[in-house]
Amino acid sequence: MGLPTIRSICCIGAGYVGGPTMAVIADRCPDVQVTVVDLSAERIAAWNGADLSRLPVYEPGLDAVVGRCRGRNLHFSTAVEETIAAADLVFISVNTPTKTKGLGAGQASDLKWVEASARTVAKAAQGHTIVVEKSTLPVRTAEVIQEILASAEGAKSFAVLSNPEFLAEGTAIADLEKPDRVLIGGQDPEAIEALAAIYGQWVAPQKILRTNLWSSELSKLTANAFLAQRISSINSIAAFCEATGANVREVARAIGADSRIGEKFLQAGPGFGGSCFQKDILNLVYLCRHYGLEEVAAYWEQVVRLNHWQQQRIARLVISKLFGTVSGKRIGVLGFAFKADTNDTRESPAIRICRDLLEEGAVLQIVDPKVSESQMARDLGQPAGAGEGSWQQVPEVQQAASGADALLLLTEWQQFAVIDWQQVAALMRQPAWLFDARAKADAAAARAAGLQVWSVGEG
Repeated sequence: MGLPTIRSICCIGAGYVGGPTMAVIADRCPDVQVTVVDLSAERIAAWNGADLSRLPVYEPGLDAVVGRCRGRNLHFSTAVEETIAAADLVFISVNTPTKTKGLGAGQASDLKWVEASARTVAKAAQGHTIVVEKSTLPVRTAEVIQEILASAEGAKSFAVLSNPEFLAEGTAIADLEKPDRVLIGGQDPEAIEALAAIYGQWVAPQKILRTNLWSSELSKLTANAFLAQRISSINSIAAFCEATGANVREVARAIGADSRIGEKFLQAGPGFGGSCFQKDILNLVYLCRHYGLEEVAAYWEQVVRLNHWQQQRIARLVISKLFGTVSGKRIGVLGFAFKADTNDTRESPAIRICRDLLEEGAVLQIVDPKVSESQMARDLGQPAGAGEGSWQQVPEVQQAASGADALLLLTEWQQFAVIDWQQVAALMRQPAWLFDARAKADAAAARAAGLQVWSVGEG
């Protein structure tokens, strides 16, 4: 049997991974037909919408890539089974949230969408199909997929590969176009080379790594665990800097100059968020406990605990500086997405911090350029309103500052680095504070305007 030729690709899942990844594959492989399928008609309609600025996923540069390919060799559809039947290769890129109940609740991944996808592929596929895990999955999930596919009836065959994504939201298109590495794990050499040939149309051969299935699955969990660990590590040192008079940015610059450590992921802040870091570490914790590695589980669990502590610490600090109470006080919240250049709020530090302040009776005025009011309402567990313990979305920093005792900068959007502090301070109730959890604002200008300033990690 020769190397399979990939002419048609189906991706199950039109979310933050599937949409951008398939758009770039279509852009770089014009001879391959790429179709992204999803059960949500609303989401598919948004991907097919005439206004490219209103795609369901916001990523810098994504609109241009979709604009070049959509209708040519990039398609979005709800016709799941028909698309699978026509595909040579199927990516499974569905949500794998942490279980909220049952065995492993709070730590294990919920694989119901992965299982459902595998069953649909088993039913609908024709001939030989390469099935690729793209979602972040527990180690040995491929075994489950293989078992389901093996039960397929009729003259059909499958090869299962692991091809985890290593995207950072906000830079996903650049990460896809110039990846540090592409990882392909599998047991079928011909299937591995067929997928490698797709990436090889724009990725240098030395950056395409081949491993066994289990190493590939574990590499994704480990990469996210190590990155999250660095964030918790620098945030622990930030708290120590505040207590001792050191400056965490100076410390980070000094240690980052060591080539063994490197400068990336050493920015102190309100903690990590996003869809992957916490979920993947808790998954790792659960798996380690399953295999009897209690000390290893406890080690990684502490990374998540320290992340939660950092968010609670910031909320408590705001309350403390505002004379021990925020009941009825207006606080402007600058940023709600978990990081800049994305509309994703999953596990955003802003959620926990805002909820803590709302519980204390604060009145929050939240500004974020990409997050909708309906998303904020879902995350905060209450609709916008008025009075003690309420929140509302506002369009600009000036409205967030109006009558406020404090501004709390939680997302590092570029617009928050160029605020007219004289104008903003004049709108606030004095004495007023700027709490900069990202060290993004012009602290000197804020102080010159009469504000008291706390900046994370600054003693």
